[in-house]
Amino acid sequence: MRKIGVLILTLLFVNLKHVFAVCPACTVAVSAGVGLSRWFLIDDLVTGLWIGGFTVSMIIWTISFLDDKNIRFKGRKILTTLIYYALILIPLYTSGIMGQEENVFAFGIDKLLFSIILGSISFFIGANYYEYLKKRNNGRAYFPFQKVVMPIAPLVIFSIIFYFLTK
Repeated sequence: MRKIGVLILTLLFVNLKHVFAVCPACTVAVSAGVGLSRWFLIDDLVTGLWIGGFTVSMIIWTISFLDDKNIRFKGRKILTTLIYYALILIPLYTSGIMGQEENVFAFGIDKLLFSIILGSISFFIGANYYEYLKKRNNGRAYFPFQKVVMPIAPLVIFSIIFYFLTK
């Protein structure tokens, strides 16, 4: 299964001609965060933030790829979003990683699900805020690597908060 995912991502990235809304460095940083948090046995609240950010990053890349290839159909953004979240959440639930009674957070919601939602929202807001600031500055970033920092910063901040809350 992992080989198929790598093949699909490779085929997508080989055909890229333009820089998209979320840069490759952001995507690599988010995916590295997921791997490292699992490897260090960090709580699911932190891991889920990075899974959510990675998911949004891949959704943005896919939609940009479809735009670049002039592939347009009604509901493609919603369909792309639903497919990515299904590809993430269904395996997590069916494998027993998500949905365990002892792994709940506020209001009885699963820790991983809660933080995936929060990570998705915060990454999306960070990426859009970068675009807003860039537009206000005549299409230029305010500082080097701002395109990377803006979407990743909320994930880092929430990761630190959740790390200390669960310690």
